[in-house]
Amino acid sequence: MGEIYALVAALVWAGAVILFRKSGESVPPLALNLFRVGVSCLLFTALMVGTGRPLFGVAPLQDYLILMASGIIAIALSDTLFHMCLNRVGAGINAIVDTLYSPFIIICAWVMLGERLGPWQIAGMALIVGGVLVTTQATPPAGVQRRELITGILMGVGAMASLSFGIVLAKPVLNHSDVIWATSVRQFGSLLVMVPITLMHPRRRQFWSVFRPQRTWRLTVPGTFMGSFLALMFWIAGMKHTQAGTAAILNQTSTIYILILAAVFLKEPFSWRRGLAATLALGGIVMVIWPTL
Repeated sequence: MGEIYALVAALVWAGAVILFRKSGESVPPLALNLFRVGVSCLLFTALMVGTGRPLFGVAPLQDYLILMASGIIAIALSDTLFHMCLNRVGAGINAIVDTLYSPFIIICAWVMLGERLGPWQIAGMALIVGGVLVTTQATPPAGVQRRELITGILMGVGAMASLSFGIVLAKPVLNHSDVIWATSVRQFGSLLVMVPITLMHPRRRQFWSVFRPQRTWRLTVPGTFMGSFLALMFWIAGMKHTQAGTAAILNQTSTIYILILAAVFLKEPFSWRRGLAATLALGGIVMVIWPTL
């Protein structure tokens, strides 16, 4: 069942990305991330209460601080950069850039945790980087200049780097913690930072207006439920019920789903260059994760 959970997680996330891309046409990246974090905090609170899990007094203060720092880096910062990238380069190119997640995880684990970095992983990372470089020559979405495409890709690289750093930072705590509790603490940590930042921002009225019922909720609400809650639950189930390496490869099939869905629903071109980039990146992911299988 773990393999099925991992595949479902990839498909649900792909659907969420399409909804986020459409939402980004009218909702600024920081506002959209604030909405995602706020709503997901409510969902995780309901899950914690429903399953009888306490939020406070569960672990030492140091564990809380590490998880909250992880949330600030890997959710508040990373997801905002993710939405900025998504708005500029489109869902298809963004999906290819997101394949940098695997090599960044390996590099952060090597530097921060002392995990071994083998030749297969180095070669795989080179393939993934090659795939991302190919996307810089891809046809930009309509109305996007080449310079804006490059800027968007760099934002996506920053999103994956901060996401990976934040997750590896939390790994020592995750190893001995309940995953749902730890995930909830990370979400609340990111919210505690995003609230004051957005309240002090000159565009605070626009940012906080996302919580008023409006037409964009048709996209932002299901996108948040799918991407910030449901996909995460399937991801956790996949990691629990099958090998981590197998689950990671199956999760990354979201790249293929997003390319297809973006072509169908967003009318983004599925060019040979994008196909080559996706093939290089996915092949690199298999090589990066192969030693863990």
